[in-house]
Amino acid sequence: MSRKRILAAMSGGVDSSVAALLLQREGWEVVGVSMDLYDYSKVTRDREGTCCSLDDLYDARRVCDILGIPYYVLNLRDEFRREVIDPFVQEYAAGRTPNPCVLCNEHMKFRALLRKADELGAEGVATGHYAVIGRENDGRCRLFASPDASKDQSYFLFSLDSDRLRRIRFPVGGMAKADVRKIAAEAGLTVYEKKESQDICFVTDDSYTRFLESRGIREDQGRFVDRHGNFLGNHKGVLHYTVGQRKGLGIASREPLYVVAVDAEKNEIVLGTDNDTFSEEAKVTCATFIAGAPPGKEFRATAKVRYRHPGAQCVVRTEGERLSVRFDAPQRSITPGQALVLYDGSEVLGGGWIECAGASRS
Repeated sequence: MSRKRILAAMSGGVDSSVAALLLQREGWEVVGVSMDLYDYSKVTRDREGTCCSLDDLYDARRVCDILGIPYYVLNLRDEFRREVIDPFVQEYAAGRTPNPCVLCNEHMKFRALLRKADELGAEGVATGHYAVIGRENDGRCRLFASPDASKDQSYFLFSLDSDRLRRIRFPVGGMAKADVRKIAAEAGLTVYEKKESQDICFVTDDSYTRFLESRGIREDQGRFVDRHGNFLGNHKGVLHYTVGQRKGLGIASREPLYVVAVDAEKNEIVLGTDNDTFSEEAKVTCATFIAGAPPGKEFRATAKVRYRHPGAQCVVRTEGERLSVRFDAPQRSITPGQALVLYDGSEVLGGGWIECAGASRS
C-alpha cells in the first residue's frame, strides 16, 4: 500500500523542520518545499530576526538531506509581489498599518502551496504553525489557539476555512516550543537552536520608510493637528507614524501626546492624550468565518485587535462582509489596516480588517 504524500512547507526554522520529521514518523511520504518569494540578495546574511533569507533555504535543504526526503524551491516571487507586497505598499500609502503576514499565510502558504500539492498528487500541506485543527466526524474542521499562548499563531490564520483546513496539518501546533527544540536536537537537526524570525522578510533594513520610497511612495511634510483640527506643528511624512505611537513626535506638550489617527489624504497626523487612544467600537471589512458564516446576526466573542493583544470581550453585529464590533471596555490603539480576529474561548471564529475605530472614551 502506497504512503500518503504531503508537502511540508520548510522555512529553515526548527518548527517546520520538526513538523516534517513528525509527519515522516507517522508514515507520510513527505516532500519538503520552500518558497522563493523575494530577491534574497537584498537581505543581509547576518541580519537576525528575519525569515526567507538565503541562509534559511540552506538550512531547509540540510534538514531535508538529514531526513532523506526530496526538497524543492518554488519560485513564487510574482505572486508574492502581487498578493503581499503591493497591498502592503498601498495600505501604508493610504495611512493604514498593514499586517502582511496574514496575507502571506492566506495566499502563499495555503493557496499557492495547496495548488502545488494538487500538481504533485499530495493530500495537502503541513507547516510549523502553533495552532490546532479540530476535525469533526462530519468532516468539518475547526481552528483553535495553541495551548502555548506565548507561541500561538492562530491570529494569522483567521481567513482559512473548513475546506482548506481539511487539507492542512500543524504537527507541532499543540506542543511547547521547548519540546519542539528537544525533538530537533535528539534527531540531530542542526536548526534546533536557531532563533525565531520576527521581522517582515521583504523589508531588508530597519526602515519601512526607505522600503516604501523604493516602491515609488513619496511623501511630504505635513501638519500635526489635535482632534479639533488645531495646528500643533509639522510632521516629517505620514509613513513615519502609526496609531498609538508616542515616541518621535517632537511636539512639546504638558502631557504626553499620542497618534490617534493618520489622514493620508489630508497629509495630517491627529494627536491626542492617552484617553484619546481608547475606542469603544471598531468597524471591520472583508470579514470571513471558518465555518463559512457567522454564528448569528449578533453574537458575543473575544476580539484580538493585533497579534499580541490579550483579547477583549465584545458584541459583534454582522452586515454582510462588514462587522461592527463593540467592546465591553474601551480598547487602546485600534489601528486601521490591522486584522481583528474573533474567538469563542480558544476557538477561532473568523475575522477581518479594521477599517476605523469608533468613539473614544473621553
